[in-house]
Amino acid sequence: MHGGGEGFYGALVLIRDASDDDWPLIYPFFAQIVAQGTSYAYPEGLGLDEARSWWMEPAPGRTVVALDVGAVVGSAKMGPNRPGRGSHVATASFMVDPQHQTHGVGRALGVHVIDWARAQGYRSIQFNAVVETNAPALGLWHALGFQTLATVPAAFDHPDHGLVGLQVMFLDLSATAISDTA
Repeated sequence: MHGGGEGFYGALVLIRDASDDDWPLIYPFFAQIVAQGTSYAYPEGLGLDEARSWWMEPAPGRTVVALDVGAVVGSAKMGPNRPGRGSHVATASFMVDPQHQTHGVGRALGVHVIDWARAQGYRSIQFNAVVETNAPALGLWHALGFQTLATVPAAFDHPDHGLVGLQVMFLDLSATAISDTA
């Protein structure tokens, strides 16, 4: 499974494949989001070069950037959830620059990933670890048709709430396609 290209989502958001030149533009919000400690369990204090392999997905995966008036305002990485016999299920991760959250960038990235996974022949998408206190993410994924299958209790050490659950979420791609206005 492979793919590329670009597409417009929402009013002004262009989503395209990320290039090596995009990484220094992604890294500042990657580092800020990881340092907040509320949504990703990545190691803390990763420098520019160390963090690259945590986000820039190698084939058969893919990383994209969301551009608003030419500025990188978000990114997503996607690919098979598991190799071999699990490679028919996609997974993805998303980051939106905190200065651009609540403007539809996350939704645009989510719709793009769903469209991409469906076009690549994946049968479903599974998110392995959505922090249960991340209400904006949970609301978005539910609005885009994802179901919460389970919550792994006390699996994430949140800086404000202590040990909280991680939700496993699932979208069946054989269902009717969604639109970016869903």
